[in-house]
Amino acid sequence: MSHDSTAAPEAAARKLSGRRRKEIVAVLLFSGGPIFESSIPLSVFGVDRQDAGVPRYRLLVCGGEDGPLRTTGGLELTAPHGLEAISRAGTVVVPAWRSITSPPPQDALDALRRAHEEGARIVGLCTGAFVLAAAGLLDGRPATTHWMYAPTLAKRYPSVHVDPRELFVDDGDVLTSAGTAAGIDLCLHIVRTDHGNEAAGALARRLVVPPRRSGGQERYLDRSLPEEIGADPLAEVVAWALEHLHEQFDVETLAARAYMSRRTFDRRFRSLTGSAPLQWLITQRVLQAQRLLETSDYSVDEVAGRCGFRSPVALRGHFRRQLGSSPAAYRAAYRARRPQADRRQDSEAAAHGQGPVPSGQPGHAGHPVPPAPHQDSPLPHQSRRTAAAGVGPSLTASGSGVPGQRTAP
Repeated sequence: MSHDSTAAPEAAARKLSGRRRKEIVAVLLFSGGPIFESSIPLSVFGVDRQDAGVPRYRLLVCGGEDGPLRTTGGLELTAPHGLEAISRAGTVVVPAWRSITSPPPQDALDALRRAHEEGARIVGLCTGAFVLAAAGLLDGRPATTHWMYAPTLAKRYPSVHVDPRELFVDDGDVLTSAGTAAGIDLCLHIVRTDHGNEAAGALARRLVVPPRRSGGQERYLDRSLPEEIGADPLAEVVAWALEHLHEQFDVETLAARAYMSRRTFDRRFRSLTGSAPLQWLITQRVLQAQRLLETSDYSVDEVAGRCGFRSPVALRGHFRRQLGSSPAAYRAAYRARRPQADRRQDSEAAAHGQGPVPSGQPGHAGHPVPPAPHQDSPLPHQSRRTAAAGVGPSLTASGSGVPGQRTAP
């Protein structure tokens, strides 16, 4: 999907103040930040690749607090600039923050607010989104972060529309990305926005990465409960839903089990998990279908029934939307890349009258079947959805797979 800032037309139209320059990128570093995430914008914007057709940016590495800055492996860094250098930048990138539960330094937050007020583009990679949220720059906006931290972001900053499915979200003058490699995706997107597809493609070739990655974070979502929900009464309802995905039930059923109205349940669920309950439920059903396709010989029709979908058509629609592939194509691709030893083991089991082990059952020698390496799935559709005013696309009852639902909350 092409770049589109229609979600925030006024923000996109704002002009830089006179002292800021579009080609200057400031990267704001903090002590305790992981070195890999911190190095992504330094590599993308700080290396001269004009010989490869990539327009040059001017990089300013700024310390968000007094140095030296300690990072992964006990390394110490000294930033050549302080917060004052941010006043010259047209783009400010926060690649990471050391703790999702502690507040960033107030001086750094003030500098980000001033930069935004003066028309600068503000970018948060991975946990850098927590710094943008603390500065109030994500209030009322769509945003993303690493799927593991999305529930915490949604709970700590309820006015932020957190979408844990996206690799990155472009809301005009404020942009956020998911974890680690998604930071590269967003930085490439920024180059594409500034200088076009050819420049972004040339940079991607130099970095040896795809110019546009397919899919979203759905492939990597964990089935386990977020830490924040563990002590909440809603945890029992969520745990029940995960144990009964093979049954057909809807969000009203979950609300009733929580002794809440649908509206109250939606609000509480979103604050704890970072997702609307209908979207979460469908994602969990698709993840369960993914496991069965990997670890069993059930037909697609049988998989649909065992994951609570009303029909195979519903399963196919949601599976393709989330993973970019049909269930049959996904299974074929997964089996084609499995190690030969695993395939031989299954053949030996079949020769002794044992079928493949269903998901959640003990595998050979009593060990659980390992999850699939989802990174290699065939996923033809685009990774990035242009940010809209809401959390995500509307889901209707036609093929939703969850009875009684009309639209997403």
